[in-house]
Amino acid sequence: MLLGGGNAVDAAVAVNLVLGVVAPYSCGLGGDLFALLWTGGELHAYNGSGRAPAAATPEAVRAAGAAGPRDLGGLPERGALTVTVPGAVEAWFRILERFGTRTFAECASAAARYAEDGFAPSAKGASSVREAAASFPRDDPSYDQWHAVYDAVQEGGRFRQPGIARTLAALGEEGPEAFYRGAIGGAIVDTVRSNGGLLGPEDLDGHTGEWVTPLSVDYRGLDVVELPPNTQGIAVLEALAMLADAGPLPPDGDERQHMLLEVMKLALSDRREVTDPQHMRVTPAELLDGERLRGRAASVDPDRAGRPTSPYDAPGGTAHMAVVDPNGMCVSLIQSNWEGFGSGLTVPEWGVNLHNRGSRFFLDARHPNVIAPRKRPMHTLIPAMALRDGRPRFVFGTMGGDGQAQTHVQLLVRLVDDGWEPQTAVDAPRWVIDLADWSVAAESRFDPDVVEGLRRRGHTVDVSSAFDPSMGHANVIEVGGAGGLAGAADPRAEGAALGF
Repeated sequence: MLLGGGNAVDAAVAVNLVLGVVAPYSCGLGGDLFALLWTGGELHAYNGSGRAPAAATPEAVRAAGAAGPRDLGGLPERGALTVTVPGAVEAWFRILERFGTRTFAECASAAARYAEDGFAPSAKGASSVREAAASFPRDDPSYDQWHAVYDAVQEGGRFRQPGIARTLAALGEEGPEAFYRGAIGGAIVDTVRSNGGLLGPEDLDGHTGEWVTPLSVDYRGLDVVELPPNTQGIAVLEALAMLADAGPLPPDGDERQHMLLEVMKLALSDRREVTDPQHMRVTPAELLDGERLRGRAASVDPDRAGRPTSPYDAPGGTAHMAVVDPNGMCVSLIQSNWEGFGSGLTVPEWGVNLHNRGSRFFLDARHPNVIAPRKRPMHTLIPAMALRDGRPRFVFGTMGGDGQAQTHVQLLVRLVDDGWEPQTAVDAPRWVIDLADWSVAAESRFDPDVVEGLRRRGHTVDVSSAFDPSMGHANVIEVGGAGGLAGAADPRAEGAALGF
């Protein structure tokens, strides 16, 4: 797309559409999208997440006989009741309309070719499909269509998805109307309703994403930018603000990693307040208040692991892409069907895999993220940038559910405090905190003395594989002062850093 004269927005959308075909276990037509865009000297942010159905109340979900096992009475993980309005399609059109130079059909041409003609799934891709199949019991008719499409996936074989090709063609000809008010939308509603869900035509018809004002904090001379709630980006900013206020970090070792873990836990514990901004009990400004954060940071014991109030955990499946074009336009875009293939509902003849973002809602009215009509759930998706002197320096992001915020902080420490170049920073060993019990999974490439030092401080640390995919699949583009670019892709994934 770039070599053909397209800009960063055109390229990001094209990449996203291709990934929705060749990596449908991470993203696709039935999911949500968030984007940060730098263009013309200005920063723009788009919230392309969908809302709960108008009929979605705790009572309606309970009446449908479905409630998950999580604390405070969560929704099930899969199935029709977890489907909220998919926002990605509308978002692609909106950002292309404002900042792109190519039509949707042009951006979708490669994806349509892979869907119609097929592609050869990689070993990792075929394995991801097999793992997802375990979540979709064959004796549940809700998942019949998923099995009809994806049971055919074999490593190295030719896998075709004519339904997705048909959807992309319709979108290229008719625009988002086909998805939200036309034949595709009708099929989506029929699929959800026939399997016991609450989504109706009025929910699709009423969907709009929105341009929002991003949040930022200063971290050692960089303005780190994240999207506001309903995303968890505020957790990154809280952690960085506490670290910046504490002064220079200790040398890399167990003392530093203990500090990072404790500050990250405090920030993540505040995430239980994050939901649709129209329903939040506190404002982002209150959460980022400097005096408040200094008090939070002062509670950190330098010698012992703490156990703050835990939010709920959120694993997920996501794809992030970063693009910088020759004119300096920067795009950080993230898109997801949530947990793997999402709800497990595949729309017959159209190939749309509907996400399960609604599974993050709760049924207890005391929880800020309780399900409600037309409400957006808390989102883990967080595209990011870091600016120096008002211009982008790093365009970055990662997949990984709860781990996204944790990876952002660890990457920035390596890039900013340690001054490492992007690929070294992405390659570095990482940890991820389990929000259910605050235990820590740390990659085996950490020095054993660091692991033992954390354990002496009271952390429960499990050592994982050397390049554990659960640590997130991060990527970074560094924009140099003279306009030079350095890109980094994560060895934990099948991504790539491509320069033209």
